[in-house]
Amino acid sequence: MELKRWLERGVDAFEAWADTYEEYAAHPATAVDEDACAAGFDELVARLHGSYPFFHPCYAGQMLKPPHPAAVAGYLAAMLVNPNNHALDGGPATSVMEEEAVRQLAAMMGLEDPLGHLTSSGTIANLEALFVARESRPGRSVAVSAEGHYTHARMCHLLGLRVHRVPVDDRGRMDLSALESLLATGDVGTVVATTGTTALGAVDPVHRIVPLARRHGARVHVDAAYGGFFALLADDPLMDGATGRALRAVAHCDSVVVDPHKHGLQPYGCGAVLFADPETARFYRHDSPYTYFTSDRPHLGEISLECSRSGAAAAALWLTLRLLPLTRRGLGGVLAAGRRAALRWAGLIGGSELLGLYQPPELDIVTYFPRTEPAALSRIDTASREILRQGMEDGRNPVFLSVARVGADAFTGRHSSVVPDLDHTRILRSVLMKPESEPYLDTLHHRVEDLAKAAR
Repeated sequence: MELKRWLERGVDAFEAWADTYEEYAAHPATAVDEDACAAGFDELVARLHGSYPFFHPCYAGQMLKPPHPAAVAGYLAAMLVNPNNHALDGGPATSVMEEEAVRQLAAMMGLEDPLGHLTSSGTIANLEALFVARESRPGRSVAVSAEGHYTHARMCHLLGLRVHRVPVDDRGRMDLSALESLLATGDVGTVVATTGTTALGAVDPVHRIVPLARRHGARVHVDAAYGGFFALLADDPLMDGATGRALRAVAHCDSVVVDPHKHGLQPYGCGAVLFADPETARFYRHDSPYTYFTSDRPHLGEISLECSRSGAAAAALWLTLRLLPLTRRGLGGVLAAGRRAALRWAGLIGGSELLGLYQPPELDIVTYFPRTEPAALSRIDTASREILRQGMEDGRNPVFLSVARVGADAFTGRHSSVVPDLDHTRILRSVLMKPESEPYLDTLHHRVEDLAKAAR
């Protein structure tokens, strides 16, 4: 898909539409000098070159990759109109696109008739889910895995909710025995399960959490911000059986968050929150004396904590899903490439004399560490930081990784031969969410091995 061509078509379409209205004079207050504009734009472009190459497979660090050209073109075409999807008054066309895209996200997660909308981020989406949790179970607390995203504790603090951190097992997944003991107290009103933790990519056993929570009258919210789109592969042989069951069980939860700006190929920011019960709308009910007048249909602002929201984000997602539908052969092919790459790299690391696999990947996040002599947490920590630095600073063949801090007990529970001479250490972490990582994997592996050898 030739991006420049479709960007030009978007601008041409906007200008043709604008020309159907009466001609008017532009106000001189918005005029800018062409030479100043050129100078400013040149500086902008130069400064952007100080970014990391998120588009390239040599970047195997954080959860970052470029949006699909279709998303960029769709976003630009709608951004020129600048719709606001808070109300049909502000986004009559893009609000409908949002509703259509959200229905597709819901179908992917197995939800039949949910209430949902896009958000400006996964953080805000989780805030909304926790807000509904508070309203649904007043006075009761929230339980979240110790490996769950830190935003849950922050948002619970904001909402005045008590939080319990549930210990994890030897794969970074919520420990069910610890959860059951906590639920037995009767204090927990909502359990937050995660499908794709940020550090390890671990998937909590949602299929076992749901019946356990139901027995104790607790709701289940799933933070699928990262791993939600892997529902497209839930029945695929690429996925571990327990992971597939966990992803399918999301359909039986009360709410779920998924981020199209991660595996949905969208630009920032585009999150989404879905509620299984459409009657959840009652918690959002409010009055606005100056909006919601152009239609008797429900406006998206009436089921959202946010007010102004970009209609361009909805248009970008809508167009992307037209071209890459939420099927195994559509967008699922993009996720499958990352999953294959993760499995293959785990195998290469497992046979390496220079690198060790921290734990097998459940999605497309690979965690590993440099082998050191002696094998001690302090040496691993120093070597990991050196590999990260040297890789980024290599002017000819850079490689961009990331690190994750893990506790001594967690590390030695997986690798008992390592000396725990620190209370924590940093390991290496790579997110293979770009499909281009698959054909590039041999190059990536050899470069990381070279860095590990130099760090010894």
